[in-house]
Amino acid sequence: MLSIPQTSLLVIPIFIPHEGCPHSCVFCNQHRISGVEGKPISGGDVGRIIQTWLERGRKKKPSQVQVAFYGGSFTALPDNRQQELLVAVAPFIRSGEVQAIRLSTRPDYIDTDRVHFLQEHHVNIVELGVQSLDDRVLLLSLRGHLVEDVEHASSLLRSAGITLGVQLMLGLPGQDFTSLRKTIGPVIALAPDFVRIYPVLVVAGSALERRYRCGEYRPLSLSLAVLQAAWMKKKFAVAGIRVVRMGLQPGPELERSLVAGPYHPAFGELVNSRLMLQQTRKLLGLTRLGQQVEICISDRDQSVFRGMHSANIHRLTRLGLSDRFILKTDPEQPRGTVQLASEN
Repeated sequence: MLSIPQTSLLVIPIFIPHEGCPHSCVFCNQHRISGVEGKPISGGDVGRIIQTWLERGRKKKPSQVQVAFYGGSFTALPDNRQQELLVAVAPFIRSGEVQAIRLSTRPDYIDTDRVHFLQEHHVNIVELGVQSLDDRVLLLSLRGHLVEDVEHASSLLRSAGITLGVQLMLGLPGQDFTSLRKTIGPVIALAPDFVRIYPVLVVAGSALERRYRCGEYRPLSLSLAVLQAAWMKKKFAVAGIRVVRMGLQPGPELERSLVAGPYHPAFGELVNSRLMLQQTRKLLGLTRLGQQVEICISDRDQSVFRGMHSANIHRLTRLGLSDRFILKTDPEQPRGTVQLASEN
């Protein structure tokens, strides 16, 4: 499998919003989400974009450069369109300036021939828009594929040695916590290399907006979305699966088109902050009344530990736990962890 470094990575984004996708899922309006409209990008455009980003990134000297095709369902594009886009990247692969190509697609548009095509064109990473592993939820969301399509596509990609990413959503129509719990175990069984978690937002122009306006759909609250994402991330961490993103990339077009839903520009930080609060409460819950301990976090996690507007500190105070610890920082400690340092 291709390793994806945590640092020194340059990702060159190529946007192909909604291209190739044969379905209109209830939550989708990709043009509004990505903020990219107009005529489709050409192979020549791809080459120029890559060159521009490479020149921009030379000073940082990244250890790996990826070209990532965002939006759309890449393998559902006509063959000549896929070829046009991938061939445009090939010279940079041959020169060693780009080391990986990443794309996203639908599970029902992965088969043996398509996998061979991706291999021939140097595609190293494929992200599957899985969203849920509950057939009822998939049907209500008008996804157009079923769980068996996800399982088949994942098996083909892993057998081919292609790095597998899985995209999941929170708050889909018909999805409750029981459904979510049924999804996570099977996702872990797929053994993806990484996962992305997105809360469902109601955006203008989507079918979900019409359901929302008619009272047929109610989005998750922000607090519930954060709790569910935190639960998911914890499960994936135990299984050794990285969660590389939580929440949509913020941007003015998304914010203008947002109708309802658990949107926050720092959604991922809210989730990580909640997880640190849970770890801290668990540690302090083991202490005796009047006992004070030192707890240690990464020096880069101080704002996450405190929480947005110091929400975690206020919560610990209300629980009577804020006087039970002294906070220490260590640059060598792994991020996102809270550890007991010593007792006083």
